Amino acid sequence: MWEYTDKVKDHFMNPRNAGLIENADGIGEVGSLACGDALKLTFKTDENEKIIDAKFQTFGCASAIASSSALTEIIKGLTINEAAKITNDDIAQYLGELPKEKMHCSVMGRDALEKAIAYYRGVPYQKAEGEIVCECFGVTDLEIKRAITENSLTSVEDVTDFVKAGGGCGKCIEKIQNIIDVTQGKERPEKKKPVLMTNIQKIRLIEEILDQEIKPVLKKDGGNIELIDLDGDVIYVKLRGACANCKTSQVTIKNFIENKIQELVSPELIVKEAKSETTHIC
Repeated sequence: MWEYTDKVKDHFMNPRNAGLIENADGIGEVGSLACGDALKLTFKTDENEKIIDAKFQTFGCASAIASSSALTEIIKGLTINEAAKITNDDIAQYLGELPKEKMHCSVMGRDALEKAIAYYRGVPYQKAEGEIVCECFGVTDLEIKRAITENSLTSVEDVTDFVKAGGGCGKCIEKIQNIIDVTQGKERPEKKKPVLMTNIQKIRLIEEILDQEIKPVLKKDGGNIELIDLDGDVIYVKLRGACANCKTSQVTIKNFIENKIQELVSPELIVKEAKSETTHIC
């Protein structure tokens, strides 16, 4: 359960300025229904370039609605140049902070505002195009670098909270970590060469990797994983929670779970989904 401030709850239960301005001077649409969040921001200005009205239409969670509502309240009365300086952190602070897992909602608001201002000025929206890193949410390397730089992010989990990258199948997690390291000027340590281990040592290390590296990522989307058996170099697991019925469960197993275990335990290991649960690791 997220810990929402009273102001977030108020803007969710009683959103300000919901709707659409006809013949708007500024229009900004970001996100998509497929990704779970979408926002359309419209505003009207006077002869002095002051925003005299702003409205929003949002598809998303409580934080997305509250952030959109707060954004319209923040920019009303500002000039275009003043509004252009608004950051996602300004939106979060206006609401008395957002749960860190929901900071991407404030980023969506900031992006919609930038796009609406570009529309007002009659110039192309300069989105950080770059190379797609997270295919699930269409997030580029430049968008990730911007989030890291502007918000002093230090972990993949932080990046997921701000731009959703890494919150889907998980196969982009290593790329995100590389971007974090390069942006922060760090050199990644060389991968350790695999060492011979007994089955007991291998099981303990696999369980440690599951607990520290894999379960936290799956739990962000309501999923989990259990180690069922180890037969030679074949690991049998069972996905739990939301992951159990996910259409992309096999992608998650091969592209995220197996890759992570091969990287941190042994490149010879293969991960498969257990068909039954009659055999358990003791």
